[in-house]
Amino acid sequence: MTDHSAASPPLAPVEASDRIAALDALRGLAVLGILAVNAAAFSLPLMVYDDPALSPFPVDGANAVARWTVEVFFQQKFITLFAMLFGASIYLVGGERGDAARGALLKRRLLWLAAIALIHGLGFWYGDVLLLYAWAGLFVSLMRSMPARRLIGLGLGLTLLLASLQAGMTLFAAHGPEAVTREFGQSQFSADMVRQSIAAYRSGWAGAMGQNLVAWLMMQGMSLTVFVFSTVPLMMLGMGLFKSGFLSGRAPTGLYLALIALAGAWLALLGPLEWRELTAPAGDARLATGGTAGALAAYPVVITLGYASLVILTASRGGGWLLAPLRPVGRMALTNYLAQTLIMTSIFYMPWGPRLFGQVDYVQLWGVVVAVWVLQLAWSPLWLSRFRMGPVEWVWRRLTYGRPLPLRKAG
Repeated sequence: MTDHSAASPPLAPVEASDRIAALDALRGLAVLGILAVNAAAFSLPLMVYDDPALSPFPVDGANAVARWTVEVFFQQKFITLFAMLFGASIYLVGGERGDAARGALLKRRLLWLAAIALIHGLGFWYGDVLLLYAWAGLFVSLMRSMPARRLIGLGLGLTLLLASLQAGMTLFAAHGPEAVTREFGQSQFSADMVRQSIAAYRSGWAGAMGQNLVAWLMMQGMSLTVFVFSTVPLMMLGMGLFKSGFLSGRAPTGLYLALIALAGAWLALLGPLEWRELTAPAGDARLATGGTAGALAAYPVVITLGYASLVILTASRGGGWLLAPLRPVGRMALTNYLAQTLIMTSIFYMPWGPRLFGQVDYVQLWGVVVAVWVLQLAWSPLWLSRFRMGPVEWVWRRLTYGRPLPLRKAG
């Protein structure tokens, strides 16, 4: 694969006719896939997110299948894709480091994204990822003139190294000294803490926002100390894959097929192991498979690259019509991401909604997710039939460019 670095375009938003179809489809897939994972974080306390033993609902039968589906096919796969695509967008906006005008535009874009993220995280939902992307993007912007091969090598190498460290820790916790395995199998939270959190979320605006603030501060601490070290390499990888032509379908067909096959094999191994872990007795869940499920799950990038390859191969080899529903969602990715928060928080804990926090099990939660998917797949093309971009994209770009921009299409 070779670099395909275009000349600097005018400092103006990209027109619809100039957009890369595969990238829009990938963004649409990413934003919809993220909701399947985030749904539990909207509807249940943070402490339940990673530990099914603390769930107020029995994780068995249909509930077990519902949670297993998220763990195997969605968990970490689509946030990984989102980070890679954000890395590509850094280069799309900022170009090479020698382009001072585009570099300044990129900085303003990231700073305004941080402002949007603060409103989103503090005012609505602690799980905001935009603030992390904004300041991680500032670091990655310094690397945008690196050759594609180096970006891919460093990004993928660091991602696999961190995954291997996580996998090693999981295996050590399962097979190490008894004191370690015992500690690993115990949770620092209790069912009473879960009940208290649910009651606070359902008590009204003050209680819900208090819980949200505590969780937001915890998440920001994790972002500063943990998440940034995995996010930056993924953005580098995405930037390198874009510069190489991989994301726009210019890589050899055999490479895409190989990555799809590898992802399929990984899922075939991960699925049964995750099921055994999920249905293990309380306290033994993480040890049920000898740590193998956790070790395999530490490499979501393997499955993500397979998903991306399938979409890119379809888009670039004559099957673009199959992806047509995803492209409008991707063109409005920021609007749809924030709209998901507004819808879900209105359902689960905002004072103007029914406040169903802690009352919806995993099967019912899938019903909510699918309903939001249908809504966004329907409303995105309807909006774009009259307007040039999503409403939040328009605000973001208006602030970034510092001048009026048309929103409504001519005629």
